[in-house]
Amino acid sequence: MRSIIFASLLFFSFGAFAQNGVNKEKYRLKIARAVDEIVLDGLLLEESWAKAETTSPFQNKWPTDIGSPPTQTIMRLTYDDQFVYVSAYCHEDSPNYIIETLKRDASIWDSDGLFVFIDPVNQQSNGFFFHTSAIGVQSEGLVRVNGRNQLSRDWDNKWFVKTASQPNGDWIVEMAIPFKTLRYDPSLDEWGINFLRGDVGNNMFSSWAFVPLQFSGPDLSYAGTLEWDHPPPSVKSNFSIIPYVTGGVSKDNEADDTSTQSQFNTGLDGKVAVTNSLNLDLTVNPDFSQIEVDQQQTNLTRFSLFFPERRTFFLENADIFNDFGLRPVRPFFSRRIGLDDDAEPVPILFGARLSGNTSEDTRIGLMTMQTGANDGTSGQNYSVASVHQQVLSRSVVKGIVINRQAYGTEGFEQNDFGRNAGLEFRYVKPDGNFSTWLGYHQSFTPEKFSDAGLLNAGFGYDTRVFSFSQSLLDLGSNFIADAGFNRRLDNYDAKRDTTVRIGYTHSFNEVSYKIFPERENSFVQFHTIGGEFFNVFTRGFGFSLSNSEIFYRAFLRNTARFRLKAELTAEELPFETNLLGDEFDFLPQGWYRFATGEISYESNQRKFFSYEIGAEIGGFYNGSLTKIEGALRYRTQPWGNFSVNFERNLVRLPDNYGSADIWLVGPRIEINFNKSMFWTTFLQYNTQSDNFNINSRFQWRYSPMSDLFLVYTDNYGVDNFGLVNRALVLKFNYWWMI
Repeated sequence: MRSIIFASLLFFSFGAFAQNGVNKEKYRLKIARAVDEIVLDGLLLEESWAKAETTSPFQNKWPTDIGSPPTQTIMRLTYDDQFVYVSAYCHEDSPNYIIETLKRDASIWDSDGLFVFIDPVNQQSNGFFFHTSAIGVQSEGLVRVNGRNQLSRDWDNKWFVKTASQPNGDWIVEMAIPFKTLRYDPSLDEWGINFLRGDVGNNMFSSWAFVPLQFSGPDLSYAGTLEWDHPPPSVKSNFSIIPYVTGGVSKDNEADDTSTQSQFNTGLDGKVAVTNSLNLDLTVNPDFSQIEVDQQQTNLTRFSLFFPERRTFFLENADIFNDFGLRPVRPFFSRRIGLDDDAEPVPILFGARLSGNTSEDTRIGLMTMQTGANDGTSGQNYSVASVHQQVLSRSVVKGIVINRQAYGTEGFEQNDFGRNAGLEFRYVKPDGNFSTWLGYHQSFTPEKFSDAGLLNAGFGYDTRVFSFSQSLLDLGSNFIADAGFNRRLDNYDAKRDTTVRIGYTHSFNEVSYKIFPERENSFVQFHTIGGEFFNVFTRGFGFSLSNSEIFYRAFLRNTARFRLKAELTAEELPFETNLLGDEFDFLPQGWYRFATGEISYESNQRKFFSYEIGAEIGGFYNGSLTKIEGALRYRTQPWGNFSVNFERNLVRLPDNYGSADIWLVGPRIEINFNKSMFWTTFLQYNTQSDNFNINSRFQWRYSPMSDLFLVYTDNYGVDNFGLVNRALVLKFNYWWMI
């Protein structure tokens, strides 16, 4: 049956006709070489701007794609041998801009601002974005696709912007984007491009090239065309070295030696543009001490939680490696590199990563990382090779090979490895309304296990009012991904104190329908009703989980949101299970059926003070669960953000199966002294993990992409507030572009 489903999806996928991007011919903008020197001052006095072609009027994008926006935007572009210059004149009905923060790469959707989306190789699925707020706060990142386009703000590079406000409230933007920053093919004289204006005060996003409501604003399949008067200049050299130095002190009360330890470390990263569209990243003794700690989560499930990758080295072009499988099962997940089996950090010695485009239709990724030994455990080498071949306009065939190999004192250990190989196909209809995908992955281990495959398939359909998706996944009991993430494969048998791998097949579908009020000035922008349905069939047990929910959401014109949800769960526990602690009896093996209801409200996010509040109540296995969560936020524009997130789970199980009152509280303070100096303090109080954490970070961007960090971390036990560990680290890096 699985083979029939997959073959049918593949046949249907190839049955569609290919075509160019939807807006390529309708929206065209010419760019000509500058006739004089461009000075970034926000005044647009140069003759080059007077001669540059202007965009046609912008159109509404969100929360409605009908009509024209209340404020208009005029774009122009020009270039010289070093930079692409972008200017914008943004009409405004009030000088009272909404600016969430002065911090770079933060709150791009919550401030009045402007996006520039660039697709320099015309793939319609991968590109760059550059964003500025109305007062010149910068953000940049990658536009990548995994079924739907999304932004990754974790890519950093040098570019420049200047904004200027007018007495009537209008504001002007001038950007200078170095050709060295972009990855492009200099033989192409047409690029994909689009612009998105965020007018938060009017709760309106508008775009130059029209993007339908059901798709995200960055969707590159709806980009227009940038016509070059001549092919863009080829970059002669693009080589950056980013050395760092760290020093600090630490104290660990759980270590054998509890005295205060001093530390000093140095290393470097390098970036080499092998071609205009292919980049080589190098790292020696990388250090990630400046990365903010993970936001902790409450876990009332039997399985591991997912935490995103935050380490800078792994982020550029991360989709080439990571976007295989489905969210519950990822054959490759870079966060596994540098962690042992107990999730404790091990040192990364060095690494190299080659990624980008080898042609207009082909993207590749090659990576190797070497970790050191840790407490008697051998070092590990992780090597990955991935190829994405674009077909049928914006569809892709992609393959990946992953190898984890132990490395000891005598070299590679031949019988200690884990390998994976996979091939996937994703078809996306040129207008984006329909997509379908299928793939197969196989794992290889010294034991030569059978039932070691991963099959995944699905499809999605989106219109302005209706959305439906269906995904299927079949995972073998012995599919082992040493460098991947798998949430449901390992099942803990509490009675025998062992973990058992149980393969499974799951089906997930989601359906939703939007309703737009007939009254033009209704306080509700639109309503959404829908449902999600998740079913699991496990090896040897058969049908084991059914989770069904129906929901209603209201998107209010003032940006507030309201949600109702009802959920039914039926689950068979394969083994006796310990959910709340060793001091309680194990939940018996067998079937459990329970229902929950949820209500939540999110207030007007444009106000200086805003909040979220939600409650969930209902059954939990053979007991009950009451959950209250929310957030309070206060913004002192634009220099300060103060917030606190909280969650309380009150679990009551009968007899001696356990009860718990779990608190998770996370205050956060962000102070922006100016556009280059920031101080952020993040506290987390988690009774489930018995941890009170303090992470305080001062950052001074003393030069473009060059920083000084001072980071203080502190961890205490919740029960007695005894010190667990503490550290103070000073880090200095410098971005040197050659």
